[in-house]
Amino acid sequence: MSKVEDFLTTEEEQAIVEAIRMAEKETSGEIRVHIEKTTSKAPFDRALEVFHELGMDETDLKNGVLIYLAVEDHHFVICGDKGINEVVPKDFWDCTKEAMAAQFKNGNFKQGLIDGITRAGAKLQEYFPYHESDTNELSNEISKG
Repeated sequence: MSKVEDFLTTEEEQAIVEAIRMAEKETSGEIRVHIEKTTSKAPFDRALEVFHELGMDETDLKNGVLIYLAVEDHHFVICGDKGINEVVPKDFWDCTKEAMAAQFKNGNFKQGLIDGITRAGAKLQEYFPYHESDTNELSNEISKG
């Protein structure tokens, strides 16, 4: 894919946003997806930069999760904040990334993203369950760079 806009169809984007909404329904955690064409930086460094640009480090419980993709570079990173990283198993993000990569290798980008969102959402629900006072702190929309 040469363009970020062509990476996912409108319907696929809507399905991903819905997966985020459903994953966040039972947790105070926040999940975002960011897609950009390429990066000149190390993918993890760029993901951290986007994490901060999107204000994901400002959630009350430090439980934001970013799925970052640089489509032309064929790189993606899952970046969790301090709160979630302290409680998930050490290999959780690597296992999640492997599940997503299996879908990506078959060209199933929508399903790979939904799988990652669902796995992150399940852990967020386990460790950061929803409370009546919780608000949706960040947009569920896919951001693009």
